[in-house]
Amino acid sequence: MSSLFRCPLCGGALERAERTYACPGGHSFDIAKEGHTHLLPANQKNSAAPGDDPGMAAARRDFLSRDYYRPLLDALCALAVSHTGPEPAVLDAGCGEGYYTAGIYHALRKAEKRPCMAGTDISKAAVRLAAKREKAVEFAVASSYRLPLADGSVELLLNCFSPLCVPEFRRVLRSGGSFLYVVPSAMHLWELKEILYDTPYPNEEKRTPYEGFAYETVVPVEGRIELNSQEEIHALFQMTPYYWKTPKEGTERLAAVERLSVRIGFHIHVFRAE
Repeated sequence: MSSLFRCPLCGGALERAERTYACPGGHSFDIAKEGHTHLLPANQKNSAAPGDDPGMAAARRDFLSRDYYRPLLDALCALAVSHTGPEPAVLDAGCGEGYYTAGIYHALRKAEKRPCMAGTDISKAAVRLAAKREKAVEFAVASSYRLPLADGSVELLLNCFSPLCVPEFRRVLRSGGSFLYVVPSAMHLWELKEILYDTPYPNEEKRTPYEGFAYETVVPVEGRIELNSQEEIHALFQMTPYYWKTPKEGTERLAAVERLSVRIGFHIHVFRAE
């Protein structure tokens, strides 16, 4: 079976068999029992186990599976349907545990399209969960800075709260293809930040032009979520960057909270590849 993926060692096209991906150059990559593969060579790693650890990946899966961020998913699905043709090649770069990837895939299928879709993430733990979530999408452990895809092979690229790698995104997108870039709005999770930090500050909001891309629009998504247990609050906390940089006092304050009403806000920046 043909694949969107290319060999990370020689760039050759990969063919998917039952248990391996293989290229004409003789390189092969095992497919795990969950369905994903590993396309991240050792010299592209920045640590022994880069990206989200198993605990963070599981927290993200548990939180997102409760559809707290459903307004964002619905907006992304609408954009994906309106910005693709009948048989789109789609990449979710930095796919995490696959919540948005799977949702967009099913939205495209519901719109009677025939997508060929792939997701990549540098976290092995996250990709494993993504592959378990959706069997119809190809998933691989890979770096967004060296995507294992051919030039101009993608019609739609999604990047949701993940590293922005403009040269690589432009390389794999075909001319006229669309790029959906999701960032938090100014007051996203403000009530959480008020507990964690003595002097919280809003997220920066800006429109940045990128070479090779034409700005189309920014789609705002706003809402509020109600967290009714410490388990839910901690799951949200653990899937945010704040988990790594919150003072001990802030973590202790949050651990004492049992209910929390939190604003959510996102900006979807929509670009067209020139």
